Amino acid sequence: MRARILLLLLAMHALGGCAQYHAKPLTRPAVERAITPPSADELQARAQKLRHPMLRPVPIDLRRGLTPDSAAVLAVIANPTLRSQRDRRALSSAQLLQAGLLPNPTLDLTLDPVTGGNTQGTVSAYNVGVTWEVTALITHHAKEAAARYQYQSVQLDVAWQEWQFAQAAKKAVYDLVALRDLLELTAAVDKRLAENVTLIRRAVEAHDRTVLDLSAAEAAAQKAHADFLTAQHDLRHQQLVLNQSLGFLPGVDVQIARELVLPSSLDLPPEKELSEGIDERRLDLQGLRMGYEGQQEVLWGAVLAQFPKITFGVHQARDTTNVQTTGIGVTVDLPIFDQNQGNIAIQSATRQQLFDEYAGRIFDARSAVAQALTDIRSLAEQIAAAEAAVPALELLVKTYELALGQRNIDVLSYYIAQNDLAQKRIDLLKLKQQLMANKVVLEIATGRYLPDPPAGGPATRPSTAEARR
Repeated sequence: MRARILLLLLAMHALGGCAQYHAKPLTRPAVERAITPPSADELQARAQKLRHPMLRPVPIDLRRGLTPDSAAVLAVIANPTLRSQRDRRALSSAQLLQAGLLPNPTLDLTLDPVTGGNTQGTVSAYNVGVTWEVTALITHHAKEAAARYQYQSVQLDVAWQEWQFAQAAKKAVYDLVALRDLLELTAAVDKRLAENVTLIRRAVEAHDRTVLDLSAAEAAAQKAHADFLTAQHDLRHQQLVLNQSLGFLPGVDVQIARELVLPSSLDLPPEKELSEGIDERRLDLQGLRMGYEGQQEVLWGAVLAQFPKITFGVHQARDTTNVQTTGIGVTVDLPIFDQNQGNIAIQSATRQQLFDEYAGRIFDARSAVAQALTDIRSLAEQIAAAEAAVPALELLVKTYELALGQRNIDVLSYYIAQNDLAQKRIDLLKLKQQLMANKVVLEIATGRYLPDPPAGGPATRPSTAEARR
């Protein structure tokens, strides 16, 4: 009777603590709600509440256009792809909870009613016992510590993924600035050369120009129009890239700040300063270090698990003659064949793999810093040379224009000079675009935020008058 009451109480306790299942259907409306970006007010509120080890909260005003920094923050708070990464936090938290739980005791109950034979004076026999694996206490601390390190590792890795998305959004803005300026430049050249074709065609009809002059003008105009169409396509494509990096659907019109210009050079700290302490700044390295410390605990737990498994229990029994006994029992595994040596070898090899991966990651990070700095210095020199060449080409075009008006040169030579000037400006834009792309690479490699230089100096975007020359 007492055994039945005990069993009933345990069953009621187990049922009362059970979690309940709630369905979550994968429906189209649910997916649409998940990928729809929040409202502008909600984005602004989330941006102000952002807490990230490498990103600072900045105001977001979509009406005034995005800056690289505001695009970085917007990508972190709005991109739906990051949600699956953040879900790893809840999974890791659940694993930490599970690691802290001890195994349940085991209840054994048998009932042997008398069913035949000489049954006079007999009673039903029973045996009830509770056992528990006491050696679970030996490895419990190591398992819990490993799960705690893993939880910290996941938190850092998710923050690192957010930083990657933020940097991708910044680069998308830089690329869009360059392509916007390139479109303005090619549009001005396309318009000017189309107008020139009309003027020269009239001059040919008036016998002031030759058919060869008209052919040269038409060839230059066709090339300029092709360049304009290419720039237009590239700009539209880059707008979609920016929308994707921000977590906005393709149809959403996202504008960037009109005052943005790409700088000609970057004021960066020395290489030694950028490389020192890189393991303390880069979130992926910190996360990998936490994972390594967790693996240390896993290996220690595997070593502790060599101790033979011991199960302790108490039981009460009654035989058919109504003789009742109470006793204790101990079950010990005999570690003759399996001494957990296989698991120890696996965990030891895993620890060595994590150690080598961490060392390799440090090496790659320092190499990436050196390469990015070298590329930035080289690009700065190329930009300076290109900017110095532009005034000379402008003067050459102006000289050719005067000479053409005096019929001292042919139209083809004039258009060659015009094309050289336009190509030099295009090259200058692309060099500045590469400069900012390498700045993003350097920020990722160093795990450090590097502010953009203040607006000023030579502007990337040429004036309309310059483009028309």
